[in-house]
Amino acid sequence: MNNLESIQKRIFQKDDKKLINLLHLLRFKDQKIVFTNGVFDLLHRGHVDYLSRAADLGDVLIVGLNTDRSVKRLGKGDARPIQDEKTRAILLAAMRFVDYVVLFDEETPYDLIEKIKPDVLVKGGDYKIEEIVGADLVLARNGEVKTLDFLPGFSTTNIEKKIKNP
Repeated sequence: MNNLESIQKRIFQKDDKKLINLLHLLRFKDQKIVFTNGVFDLLHRGHVDYLSRAADLGDVLIVGLNTDRSVKRLGKGDARPIQDEKTRAILLAAMRFVDYVVLFDEETPYDLIEKIKPDVLVKGGDYKIEEIVGADLVLARNGEVKTLDFLPGFSTTNIEKKIKNP
C-alpha cells in the first residue's frame, strides 16, 4: 500500500460501518478520543497549530470535516469551499497528528459528536463553551470541552483577502 492509499484509509463518511468498528476498537483500547471539526478550506499555519494542540489533549484526534454541500449551507460565500471535500480530507489526514477524518453533510456536527462520543471536544477560542455544538453531549458523559486560542494573524479569510487584494 502506498502513502496516499494509507492516508485515504483514515478518511470516513459519517455513516460508514468501518467508522463504528474503529470507534469500538478505540474504546476497547481505552484510547482518549479528541474531536474537533471545521471546513479547513485553505490549510495554513494557524490550522496546523490548532490541530496539533488539539491532538495533544488525548490519544486519538478525529476531525469532522464539512462536506462541500454543508459548506455552501453555512453561507461562507459563493466561492467557498475553494478546495473540494476530497482534497481537504486528504490534506488533513496527511498530517501526522490527525488520526482520522470524518466527513459530515449537516450544518453542525451534532449527530457526528453523538456517534463518536469523544472524551474531549475542542473548538477555537472564538467560542464560549455554552455555544459549542455537542458540548451538552460530551459534558453529560463526563467528558471535557476545551477552547484553544488561534494563532494570531492566520485565517482563511485573511488569505482570501490577500489573494483578492494583493
